[in-house]
Amino acid sequence: MDPSPPAPSTDVNGHRNGEEGGSGHGSHDDVGAAGHNDGFAQPHDVTTEGLVAAAEETAARISTEAEPMGQPGRPWDRRAPFWVGMAGAAGVAVTIGLVAVLITVSSVLVLIGLALFIAVGLEPAVSWLVRHRFTRWAAVTAVVVVGFVLVGGFLALAIPVLITQGTQLATQLPGYLQGAQDHNSVLGQLNDRFHLQQDLDQALNGASVSTLAGGVLGVGIVVFSAIGSALVVLVLTIYLLADLPRVRAGLYRLAPDSRRPRVILIGDEIFAKVGAYVLGNLAISVIAGTATLIWLLAFGVPYALLLALFVALLDLIPVVGSAIGGTAASLVALTVSPLAALLTAGFFVLYRVLEDYLLVPRIIGRVVKVPDLLTVVAVLLGAALLGVIGALVAIPLAAALMLVLREVITPSLDRA
Repeated sequence: MDPSPPAPSTDVNGHRNGEEGGSGHGSHDDVGAAGHNDGFAQPHDVTTEGLVAAAEETAARISTEAEPMGQPGRPWDRRAPFWVGMAGAAGVAVTIGLVAVLITVSSVLVLIGLALFIAVGLEPAVSWLVRHRFTRWAAVTAVVVVGFVLVGGFLALAIPVLITQGTQLATQLPGYLQGAQDHNSVLGQLNDRFHLQQDLDQALNGASVSTLAGGVLGVGIVVFSAIGSALVVLVLTIYLLADLPRVRAGLYRLAPDSRRPRVILIGDEIFAKVGAYVLGNLAISVIAGTATLIWLLAFGVPYALLLALFVALLDLIPVVGSAIGGTAASLVALTVSPLAALLTAGFFVLYRVLEDYLLVPRIIGRVVKVPDLLTVVAVLLGAALLGVIGALVAIPLAAALMLVLREVITPSLDRA
């Protein structure tokens, strides 16, 4: 039997002589035979490294051709109190950070959500064109162009009239103020009862020049901010509308594969409800504005187009929108006669009944199917949370919540 080979000796730098790589240049990604990388922290000195030198000896033994970095060690015990505490603290920190980020970008998220809401609302028109042999980009272009033409044509017709009526209002405003001092007129009687002119004078006298200038500047900032937000929503709507199939597929990819088919069925039903609601609500608002314009013109109420546009915009807000617009129109009708104001108020009450029981059920009620009580509650909560935008999207969101409750949550509770 051959004698055993002599044990390799170690030089002053920790290199073992008599082995391959004894010069310090090993074959495992520059890891030397002594367990350290020769390209870093040279020269290695055993006398100063202490216990690290012993660890390098072990590192040299576990480094092989198959596993140059050695085999992984035993995993840490994640149930140890330290790691449980760290995981809990990290979860709280991440949650607080996410909440802070959401609060910071909440205004941007609202604009993105509104753009997605409008894009989903316009999607039925785009899909109809695609089903009639239009390509996706051609259908989106057609819908956007038609929208621009309708809005641009309306503004081209309405702006000159609005300017004229606004000028007339500014011209006749002194006469209205003088009429408020006449105790025999309707305005005078209202002023005597509610002290409107006295409150207005106190507000104007109490306001300093700096306050008025700040108010004007604040109005300008609000106007520019509204214009910028409208442009952002417009651009986002066009992009989302053009890429909505990919956005839809990306959202559904977030669901587990075993649940994805049912998520697709429920999600498409929600999108259909939102689309039907948006188009139907726009149609009802156009009907409200047109009926208001015809009525006010028939009775000679001033600023008819301005009031009709105001009513149409407010009618987009469910439940309370048309009531607020009708109240404003009835107050303006007081300048004609008390009878005209009374008849105008009666007209809006009658229109409200027709809208609730005829137009809404026939245009959007069959698709959305939200109970009246839930409609009122949803609109109030939406307005409290997000203002006008919240009131606009409250009903389709309530319909979506009802669908999820009926198809997902209630069956799981019944099986529990």
